[in-house]
Amino acid sequence: MKNVCVLVSGGGTNLQALIDYEKETENCPFHISLVVSNTKNAYALERAKNAGIKAEIRSPYSVLGAEKAREADRDTKRIAVSDAIFDLCKENSIDIIVLAGYLSVLGGKILEKYDGKIMNLHPALLPKFGGVGMWGHNVHEAVLASGEKESGCTIHLVDSGCDTGKILVQKKVPVLPGDTVETLYDRIAPEEHKAIVEGLLKLSSFC
Repeated sequence: MKNVCVLVSGGGTNLQALIDYEKETENCPFHISLVVSNTKNAYALERAKNAGIKAEIRSPYSVLGAEKAREADRDTKRIAVSDAIFDLCKENSIDIIVLAGYLSVLGGKILEKYDGKIMNLHPALLPKFGGVGMWGHNVHEAVLASGEKESGCTIHLVDSGCDTGKILVQKKVPVLPGDTVETLYDRIAPEEHKAIVEGLLKLSSFC
């Protein structure tokens, strides 16, 4: 069984999909033992606590302190938080790290030490609509503006780039006439819940 840490920033519906799968599946090959948020108000933390999972916050402010966090540049904050998450993962014997709506970029030693063992959920069909700034509703707005006929979600391995790692799973949905960001998201979200489970099962099988 693979010991899993899930990184979150918001509501945690994809975390909940993983929690539910583990709870409902006999001999599940993974166990979620740690959830880490970079925001203190993420509802995903409540989902973790309700499921009896250890929940931690590692934000620039919690890691660097308020004064240093205000003065630090983006890369300094990213590395500080990434290193703090790495330390937590080592302390909790984590085998696999899952980014489930985690709205930051990992860097530093965690990428080296967990090479091939970190996966991310992206709300579009990579390699299209990936990279800096492409997260959440920004992605769906870009898809609609482009006139694409389909969208979906991608589970991929995390590397030193931004949304550039090996693709593990993709799910597609049609883009319909008259779609808004909200209606497109509503069609993709259920596929995300399926994809994140499939991706973690696949990664658990060869990590």
